[in-house]
Amino acid sequence: MKTTGAGRSLAWLLGIWGATRLMLLLFVLKVYVFPGPDVTSDVSVIYQGWYEVLRGGTFPLDDVTWQYPPAAALAILSPALLPFLDYATAFFALACAADLAVFVLLWCAGRRPGRTPRGARVWVAGVPLLGPTVYARYDVMVTAVAVAALLAGARHPRVMGALAGFGALLKVWPVLLLAGVRGRAGWAAAAVTGAAVAAAAALAMPGAFAFLTFQRDRGTEVESLGSLVFHVARHFGWEGQVLLNYGSVEFLGPYVDVVSTAALALTGAAFGWLLLWRLLAARWEAHTVADAAFVAVLLFTVTSRVISPQYLVWLVGLAAVCRCFDASRMRLPVALVLAASFVTVLEFPLWFGHVVASDALGVTLLVVRNGLLVAAAVLAARVLWRATVPRGAPVALPPQAARTSETPVSP
Repeated sequence: MKTTGAGRSLAWLLGIWGATRLMLLLFVLKVYVFPGPDVTSDVSVIYQGWYEVLRGGTFPLDDVTWQYPPAAALAILSPALLPFLDYATAFFALACAADLAVFVLLWCAGRRPGRTPRGARVWVAGVPLLGPTVYARYDVMVTAVAVAALLAGARHPRVMGALAGFGALLKVWPVLLLAGVRGRAGWAAAAVTGAAVAAAAALAMPGAFAFLTFQRDRGTEVESLGSLVFHVARHFGWEGQVLLNYGSVEFLGPYVDVVSTAALALTGAAFGWLLLWRLLAARWEAHTVADAAFVAVLLFTVTSRVISPQYLVWLVGLAAVCRCFDASRMRLPVALVLAASFVTVLEFPLWFGHVVASDALGVTLLVVRNGLLVAAAVLAARVLWRATVPRGAPVALPPQAARTSETPVSP
């Protein structure tokens, strides 16, 4: 009976996955036109331009929009695996394959003891909420690496560390997967893998770390939490501008540097909270590493001076991993992230013109989307703290208290 029920559930999920992903492919292939700006231009223009430069044996040294770690070159070059397709079509096909890989990983993980297929359901439902942007950025490929890392963490910490280290060289944020990892094996594997990939990239082509110099003069992106200050200020005579800058639409002008600095300070405060949590946490369960990664990436996202739509792909992937664990208490934060994903496709690309214009509709969409993300971050952090930090824990624990038994203890 259980096998039959699981088979029916898989058939339903595969059917929904297939129907929704077919629609996403039809949109990015422009069989049907999705309303709003063309989200595929990043692939057909920017990515393909980088592809030609990378094939020439160097990183895009003179392109300020290249703001990614060196392993990102692998994602940009990946369409060469399908030489019978044009660049954009091959990229979309590989993005869809990465999407399918995440689904398979989540489904297989959900069949283990103490796990649940809800994680696969979250992924199947969450990805199409973001619209065609999912397949028009390489973030779904990075998310596949991150999901594989977290699902490997419980049994194979070295594998998790290696995948997290590689993921960090793809797009930095997967290093946050290590937030809840205990023991040296995972951290050591991440460090060794990251160093090896970085060294190989530096030796292979010049300019592997040129991206580090392209972040200095960025403004505040129009979809970020801090951007709400300027969306409102524009109605009271603020004299700044909205321009395409460093690959995204940003506010530039008076006081932008102040808001950007405040965003960095908030990120620092969030990392300080994570450090305090690590010092005080004394209870670890099977899902704690996934929950901690979800919280860390949420905190990074909401405090960043850039909240691009593709960032939600990361959150949906990590949310799905959390929901793979039957004992995870992240139900409400996950629901808030899914709601924020739906609002995201409304603000970009559907009504992005209203966001750029800072009119009532655009500002309302941003307030709702960013408000949902802030609420998810605060609630998720509270859940993680209450599940792992004993009540009345001292501000600092002696070294021996940090080395608690590896046996899971229920709060």
